[in-house]
Amino acid sequence: MDRPHYKFWPKRLPHALTQPATSLWDNLATSARRYPDKAAIVFFGRIFTYAQVQEQAERLAARLHALGVRKGDRVMLDMQNCPQLLIAHFAILRANAVVVPVNPMNRAEELKHYITDPDARVAITTGDLAAEIAKANAQLAEGERLAHLIVTQFTDAFDPDAPNAGPMPESWKPWLLTRHPLPEIPGGSVTAWTEALADDLPLPPLEVGPADLAVLPYTSGTTGNPKGCMHPHRSLMHNAMASCFWGNLTPEGVTLLVVPMFHITGMVSLMHANIYSGATLVMMPRWDRDVAGRLISSWKVTGWTNIPTMVIDLLASPNFAQYDLSSLQHIGGGGAAMPQAVAQRLQEQFGLKYVEGYGLTETAAPSHSNPPDAPKQQCLGIPFLSCDARVVDPETLAELPPGEQGEIIIHGPMVFDGYWKSPQATQAAFIEFEGRRFFRSGDLGRTDEDGYFFITDRLKRMINASGFKVWPAEVEALMFRHPAIQEACVISARDSYRGETVKAVVVLRPSHRGQVGEQDIIDWCRENMAIYKVPRIVQFAEALPKSGSGKVMWRALQEAESRA
Repeated sequence: MDRPHYKFWPKRLPHALTQPATSLWDNLATSARRYPDKAAIVFFGRIFTYAQVQEQAERLAARLHALGVRKGDRVMLDMQNCPQLLIAHFAILRANAVVVPVNPMNRAEELKHYITDPDARVAITTGDLAAEIAKANAQLAEGERLAHLIVTQFTDAFDPDAPNAGPMPESWKPWLLTRHPLPEIPGGSVTAWTEALADDLPLPPLEVGPADLAVLPYTSGTTGNPKGCMHPHRSLMHNAMASCFWGNLTPEGVTLLVVPMFHITGMVSLMHANIYSGATLVMMPRWDRDVAGRLISSWKVTGWTNIPTMVIDLLASPNFAQYDLSSLQHIGGGGAAMPQAVAQRLQEQFGLKYVEGYGLTETAAPSHSNPPDAPKQQCLGIPFLSCDARVVDPETLAELPPGEQGEIIIHGPMVFDGYWKSPQATQAAFIEFEGRRFFRSGDLGRTDEDGYFFITDRLKRMINASGFKVWPAEVEALMFRHPAIQEACVISARDSYRGETVKAVVVLRPSHRGQVGEQDIIDWCRENMAIYKVPRIVQFAEALPKSGSGKVMWRALQEAESRA
């Protein structure tokens, strides 16, 4: 096979990596042994050293073991970015169990699936989300419910009155500073974080290695319910290492962590990569442009992986001239294309080349990335370390020459093992190509004469709203639970800020026509689904277009929307 992209390969790097025969936990243990007093996490001015992170993770792992968590058990982890998320993630791994990361924007109706599908019996969350989990749990049958819930408060991790805590946006204060009462769960226990870490309980032996299941992140698709992606320690280990080497991350690195750690990119390319390298994570619980500007300036941040809309927002801040970005050495991201004009400004004003990448939950984040020294704008980049990717005809599966559109397929150690409890979906997701197992991305793309990949369209029906993937089938399945909705079809609409946004074309039941308005539907959706999935636009229709077999012709609605 011709590999023209090797001409642009970073000269300091090999084409593939030899992976350690160790677990992800060993990365934290090794960094803590090497750099015990070094800052692992910075959160509102409080520093957690590597030794402190390891000690707290081991204490929580021992608590999980005392609660009955054993090798291979799935533990639900539902939090926004905070030190406790990282500590809990590694504690679950140290307890020989499997992390089930959950988007904290999910509501009770969605959360039920994340309890029942992975058979989770223990969940760890923050006080602001605990009531929603308890609500979901109470609606389940007795044998499906959680047995234990561990709840932390954000202020368990920082002192808001400390002089170095820094200014906090007013809108964050009720959310971050409130100490929420612990909910009750039927027939189960609820434990405060501080209590869970209080006792010096016996720690079980570490029994997991590269081939054992480590993380079960969920991704949606063309069918309603999300599917768990089975990632062993080795797939995340590869991309954590590869992200370090690709971005030239060293123990002296200081990384701004604002992309969510429940998401595969934040989890692997940021959390695991920085812990592997012994670097420092300056952590933000959510995005705020002026908080980001102050943190980059005051902590001399060297690396920032983001969603392009964050960069656009920061550059537009009226306070931008006050911020010092001179420490930044690496900036990049994905999820949506970086506008050329913004990339050009970063280059001209700061000498920074924005490095775009591409990956999926199934590929443990990057399968492609632009070479840091030779990036192309609005481009996925080249196949990542140890990765082989091709463009093939979706029907014949024959490889296509440069310039021709086809499906991107991916092979490499970063690819997941398959979908949890879904052998048919797993079988459909893979093909044999040149004697090896390749994952079908569902994305249409092309290569140029240099071997760089560009995305052109999607085979899968999906909406990309500010980097959040919204799967119409999942939104429709939730909307059908509304008593007034007879039919619903979810499509993409153009949005000047988000790129794409969610639109629902709705047919009301005759009994509810004239009684329910567009805003009523939107308000109901806000109560029952994560905010990024909520339709921003609702359009009522008398009927939806259907094929001869009775299937809704969503593409016809999408094409009409695109022409509007």
